[in-house]
Amino acid sequence: MELLLLIILFTSVGGVLSVLAASVFLLLPEAQRQQVLPHGISFAIGALLAVAFWGLIPTVFSSVAPDQIQTLSATIMVGLLVFFILEKLLIWRHCHSESCEAHAEDHHEHEHIHEHADVHNSHAHVPHLAAGPLIILGDGIHNFVDGVLITAAFLTDVKLGIVTSLAVATHEIPQEVGDFAILLQSGYTRAKALWYNILASLMTVLGGVLAYFGLEDLKTSLPFFLAFAASSFIYIAVADLIPSLHKKTDIKTSLQQIALIVAGVLLICGMHELAHGLVPG
Repeated sequence: MELLLLIILFTSVGGVLSVLAASVFLLLPEAQRQQVLPHGISFAIGALLAVAFWGLIPTVFSSVAPDQIQTLSATIMVGLLVFFILEKLLIWRHCHSESCEAHAEDHHEHEHIHEHADVHNSHAHVPHLAAGPLIILGDGIHNFVDGVLITAAFLTDVKLGIVTSLAVATHEIPQEVGDFAILLQSGYTRAKALWYNILASLMTVLGGVLAYFGLEDLKTSLPFFLAFAASSFIYIAVADLIPSLHKKTDIKTSLQQIALIVAGVLLICGMHELAHGLVPG
């Protein structure tokens, strides 16, 4: 029972603490947040792609036998199709007339809508609106897997479990900042963005507790959870976020976008390597 309490405590540290640390972004005044937000989207693209291709997918492929790699690749592909269908359903649900933004062909109207992401008209930001639930779902899956990994470390050695939970919190913070940027761009208020991120972070605790009672069963499914989470991050970055960057094509803005994408990749990769270095063995 003492070990279970430790797992609950440190999965909370690994999940909720990282969200609270990243929530400092929400304290910025409205004008500053509007200036930072487009840069946050560029950063989020790099962070999401790095989490998928540097962290999740290599972990998936290294954790299974060679004859399972094709199945896991298919899981990623199916995940992309699933998220495409989910986004279609979300767009259809929030678009009930031919004049709504999802059906509009006027490029200038389309651009104007996306430059005012905080307008709370339910038809004013349909594609970005769909990105919000997808990022929450993908983050929840990722956090659930983090909880399983933290519990596995605790069941091996308590000190290893503590260090692993701190390492998870360390590399989650920059990703959570990117998630806040995406949710705000999707039209969420600061309070809702914080609330949904906290809910997603609680999946770390749920994953840890379930793993404590049935780790062997969850370990069998773990690579598929990771693959599905990777597909969600790839889809959001490529389908929802990258197209929005093409609305401004001047050299200065384009160079800023590229620099921030690279910064997101480098920071996530650096945090990932630091996390591995903190964990002995």
